[in-house]
Amino acid sequence: MSSLRKKPRTTTSNQEDEEEASSSLPMNTPKHADFFIRLIASFFDTLFLAVPIGIIVYFVSGGEWFDFETYRHNMQLALAGDTRALSTQPQTNLKWELLFEFLVLVVTIVFWEKWGGTTPGKKMVGIKIVDAKNYKEISNKQAVTRSLGYIPSTLLFGIGFLMVLFRKDKRALHDLMADTVVIYENSKDN
Repeated sequence: MSSLRKKPRTTTSNQEDEEEASSSLPMNTPKHADFFIRLIASFFDTLFLAVPIGIIVYFVSGGEWFDFETYRHNMQLALAGDTRALSTQPQTNLKWELLFEFLVLVVTIVFWEKWGGTTPGKKMVGIKIVDAKNYKEISNKQAVTRSLGYIPSTLLFGIGFLMVLFRKDKRALHDLMADTVVIYENSKDN
């Protein structure tokens, strides 16, 4: 009967952590969603999330949130070809605008949490948001960081969104800030 001797461990705990992390990554890297599919998802999210929330906030505010009458008047001028169409802009009430933005943020995060990184628009086109390192569901911290990252993405004349067109990994500024990536849902199975 021979005795088996255990080999001494030569790996450090950091090496073990790295090996364990790399073993949890999928064999094939999922396909990252491109700009245009993300744009379509954003359109659907606006239609199915932001517009209904906006309608609710408008009626709850009693019409104080947005000067719809000035907007309607400007649209009539524009359709008639009048160059004064943009001479006056509709006024918004900051309190109601902040409520609208907050509600959109909360509803979006709730969808991300409940639907595993998707919203109605993303679900319709088959994409979802995942952690950029391990392709697993995003954390609440990542969700909030990503949502707040839309602000600089927008304020930089949309360049934060357009980065998707030029980056190999198809990540926007808000993805980089939150360490997330948008992938096709079924690409993890390939």
